[in-house]
Amino acid sequence: MLLPVAVSVLVGAFAQRVTGMGFALIAAPALVVLLGPFDGVIIVNACAVLSSLLILPRVWRHIDWPRFRWLVVPAVAGTVIGALVAARLQGPVLQLGIGILVIVALTVSLAVTRTQHVATGRTPAIVAGATSGFMNAAAGVGGPALSVYAVATRWPQAGFAATAQPYFVVIGLSSLIGKLAASGWALPEVEPGVWPVSIAALLVGLGLGELLHARIGHRAARAGVIVIAYLGGVVAIVDGAINLAG
Repeated sequence: MLLPVAVSVLVGAFAQRVTGMGFALIAAPALVVLLGPFDGVIIVNACAVLSSLLILPRVWRHIDWPRFRWLVVPAVAGTVIGALVAARLQGPVLQLGIGILVIVALTVSLAVTRTQHVATGRTPAIVAGATSGFMNAAAGVGGPALSVYAVATRWPQAGFAATAQPYFVVIGLSSLIGKLAASGWALPEVEPGVWPVSIAALLVGLGLGELLHARIGHRAARAGVIVIAYLGGVVAIVDGAINLAG
């Protein structure tokens, strides 16, 4: 099991460095299937926080702090609700829900890219932040809602990718604290090797992304993330449905 965990984390970290997001989209569905919906998302949240912290110094000067504040406050509130939901659902039901959330969020994100309407004002930021926070705590995937907001408001990629890093640090920590508190501070019951392997794979993925991000087109990288995330979401749905039926 350690090898597929390592591959999932490595590819997710690589995508995070190249596109500014994508770690959870790739890693969450796979780790949910491999480790279970609750423990898998806990590890995704922890690795996502570390990933964004390591990227943060590289993008600091491009962060849009006013927009960050309007997104992160409702996002933290959303993580509280998501953590409570995740702690109370049965494993197969939660896994099924995670897969569905990934597919729906990706589909909405793609649909928004085709519209000519430009969203303005603070309401879209508040809605996107709250939705992203809920999804991050419940399913480990807070990125799609943020991506929809970025596309809808025509947020330049450099500012979006930079601002996403402190945003993911805050909501990742909030999700971790909320989920652990809601579960009675129960730590993930995984093999001892999962944590060091995940951290090592994360560092390797970020290193490869740092070396190669200038050579990879942003559009091609995002397309790859979307395809892998769709496949992961489908696998999570199928596996969750099988476990629920059994």
